Parts: sequence; C-alpha cells; structure tokens
Amino acid sequence: MADDPKPEGTPTPESAPAPKPEAPPAEAKPEAAPAEKPAAPAAKPAPKPAAPKPPPVMETEPWEGELPDALKAEFGEQITGFLTYVGQSFLTAQVGAAVPIIQYLKHEWGFDYLVDVTATDDPAKPERFELVYILYSFSRNERIRVKARVKEGDKPPSAVPVHTTADWLEREVFDMFGIEFEGHPNMKRILMPDEWQGHPLRKDYSILGMDQKWVQDNLGIESGQ
Repeated sequence: MADDPKPEGTPTPESAPAPKPEAPPAEAKPEAAPAEKPAAPAAKPAPKPAAPKPPPVMETEPWEGELPDALKAEFGEQITGFLTYVGQSFLTAQVGAAVPIIQYLKHEWGFDYLVDVTATDDPAKPERFELVYILYSFSRNERIRVKARVKEGDKPPSAVPVHTTADWLEREVFDMFGIEFEGHPNMKRILMPDEWQGHPLRKDYSILGMDQKWVQDNLGIESGQ
C-alpha cells in the first residue's frame, strides 16, 4: 500500500530540529561570610599628670596701729616685721626677743592666754624652723601671733616663766620637731613614747622610716603598715 502523501511543509523526521539540551542546574552560590566588625579604636594613652601647682603665695599686708607702734618703740630692731593676713595679725622677731615680747604683751596689753606654741619646718632655709606663739586677749577679744626662726640645734628660751601652759606646749614642739627650749623644767616627750627615735613632723622624717624597732617590739607589725 502506498504511503499517504504528507501535507506540504510537514517536516520529515530527518529535518525536525533536535531537542535543546537541558541547561545544567545552576550551581548554588556560597553564602557570603558575615561582614567582620570593625576593630575597636586603639585606646587613647592616659593623659600625663598635671604639673604640681606652685604653693600659694601668702599675700600679707602691713599691720599698723597703736599696738604695733608700741611694740616697735619698746623692742626696736628686735622685731623684724609687722604683718596681717586675712585679718590675723602677727609679728616676726629675733628668737631671743620672743619671750620678752610675750611677757610685755601679757602685762601691758592683756594678752594673758597662750593659746598654742607650734612650729614649721623648711630644711632649705638656714634657720629651718619657725616657732609660732599664738596669744589671745579676752579683754580686747584679739588674737596675735609671734613668730621667730630657729637654726638646727639652737635652744630658744622657754616661755614657762611667763605662761605655765608653755610647759606642755613646748614639750609637744620638742617631741614633733626636736627643738629643745632652754630653761624648760621638764624637757621630754609628751606624745610619742620616751624611747622613740626621731621627730615625726620634721620634713626629712619619712613615715616609712619611723622607729622600726619600736614598732616591731610593741605593735608586732612592720613600720608603715
């Protein structure tokens, strides 16, 4: 039987287009790594400590009036200055004149209360210590100070004959600074033990260098703990 004729334009199997090959599956892209966090900024260097401030200047004014005039007339050049600071009057004098000035102020001007005797220490000065006598007058309601510089090893006169309370006050100055007072009736320590070595308020006395033996023997610890 003869083959049926095919309509024109019908492609023959030989002329039919070959099927397109399937595209290979797309490869999965690797997941992106998480972004790294930015590094922390470098720590700033610690600021340099500020330079120490210079000590404040004691801005004094001249002390003028009836009392300084009378003292100047009585003691002359033995008094080296009359000054006042924030309303507190004081005079500076030669150390040998300090007790006579205190006696004069007691009997002539009513400064009959010796409030305190203390000292300061400045090893850089030839007269390293400054004695400070604080006097008060109840009748005048007034306080003044008498100051006198003392060299290492000098023994200023004791004020005990003028004010009995100087006994204990001068002992404290001796105990803390090592200043001995000529004519004192009982020149020995009052705060520290009698056998203690050194004087704690001197600028060259280190708290770590205190009497190690006494501390160990009596407290059972190392000095400075």
